[in-house]
Amino acid sequence: MGHNHRDVVFIVLLGATIISGVIALILFLVDGSDIFGLPDTKYGMVFDAGSSHTSLYVYKWPADKTNDTGIVSQALSCDAEGPGISDYVNDLVNAGESLRPCMEKALALIPEDKHQETPTFLGATAGMRLLREKNSSQADRIFEEITKVLGQFPVNFQGAQILTGIDEASFGWITINYILETLVKYTFSGEWIQPSTAEMVGALDLGGASAQISFLPLGRIADPSTNAIFRLYGYNYSVYAHSYLCYGQNQMEKRLLERLVQTRTSEVVRNPCYHGGYEDTLSLADLYDTPCVQSSQTSQPVQSLKVEGTGNPEACYSAVYSLFNFSACLGREDCTFDGIYQPQKHGQFYAFSGFYYTFHFLNLTDGQSLHTANETVWEFCQIPWKQVEASYPEEKQRLYAYCTNAMYILILLTSGYKFDDGTWSDIHFSKQVAGTDIGWTLGYMLNMTNMIPAEAPVLQRAESFSVWVAGVIFLALTIVMSIGSGVIYCFWSPD
Repeated sequence: MGHNHRDVVFIVLLGATIISGVIALILFLVDGSDIFGLPDTKYGMVFDAGSSHTSLYVYKWPADKTNDTGIVSQALSCDAEGPGISDYVNDLVNAGESLRPCMEKALALIPEDKHQETPTFLGATAGMRLLREKNSSQADRIFEEITKVLGQFPVNFQGAQILTGIDEASFGWITINYILETLVKYTFSGEWIQPSTAEMVGALDLGGASAQISFLPLGRIADPSTNAIFRLYGYNYSVYAHSYLCYGQNQMEKRLLERLVQTRTSEVVRNPCYHGGYEDTLSLADLYDTPCVQSSQTSQPVQSLKVEGTGNPEACYSAVYSLFNFSACLGREDCTFDGIYQPQKHGQFYAFSGFYYTFHFLNLTDGQSLHTANETVWEFCQIPWKQVEASYPEEKQRLYAYCTNAMYILILLTSGYKFDDGTWSDIHFSKQVAGTDIGWTLGYMLNMTNMIPAEAPVLQRAESFSVWVAGVIFLALTIVMSIGSGVIYCFWSPD
């Protein structure tokens, strides 16, 4: 009988040991936070106050991974109703009120106990840069109204500011390389490595008032004003970054219209970039209400002019091309236009914002060749306006401008940034990567919250995790031994 008892005890101990071994293996292979719902989640918010509209982005990340890479994810995006904040100069109260619905939507998503600690920022770009140049007191009053409204919410609002052009360009570069994990990677063997710089990509951004380009050049940057210097994960980066103010889509269109107004031969302005049959009324007060457009007359004899589209892509190309001063480069290879320095570019580029939206509309975001892009734009611009309206009933607001914008993008990317038939395939027209919108906002938040460290991450988390696992295994084995001892005692203890 004792022999049978010992067999039973052996089986119990063996089973318990196997179970504890399985538990230990699971704990080694699975993050304890996946089992117990830890660690805590943190949130951050950034308003992108662009020239034509404002968007709010909510980001989240595990609290114990603040210094890791590729762990920030986008939890929400919200487009505020109405125009960009720079357009509220005569309606100051609504500059702030227009942001309220997106804030309420964001706070409904973020757990209430996280509201007070959620860092919240508002960054304004070229629209406000132009307004500050035109009337700095108006820009200040808009920010005051925004601060008044956002300050009413129970968040850690850290103020509103105007980004410089080089900041807007370089934060876009940080964003795309961060979410692609080309800054630093954590390997399966548990080591942090710096990927080859050849894996890093450039950023092409197109807004309503400005256009940005940023990339990591092969050699040194000759013009210090275009050199954005970062120390990220223990490595130094010298990024070429430039913002072309007045070269955003809306300001480019105004500059084009102003040129057509000045060269018209009648009271009707004929625009070759508008579809044949399109008609509109052009307010001269609105046209000249920007530092990007300089009036050649002290006073306008008329308040508005009629505009008619002619749908002529060849004439459209010539008219848009004339907005660039290519002769200012004097034949230099390291120059784009208007005398602006640009080192030799290389590698892959992600084109987002206006680049993506315009080419997505034309179904040109799937790797089509430059020849196909040119052909598509040319054909689209020649379609009569009534046919365009009937074909795209949901695109009423900016439908008339797609031909102009597409022609402009072609000229900017080829004659300006010098992409050609061979390098056109290096451009990826994208809105998101891994569920995160591409833009400057994520890079801005990472910078403002110091979530990208200057030094390489250390393995503190891995070490602490190993200690935790060892403790759990020790506890499991202690339980097993206790069970075994109890069983032995029950079977062999005297009556």
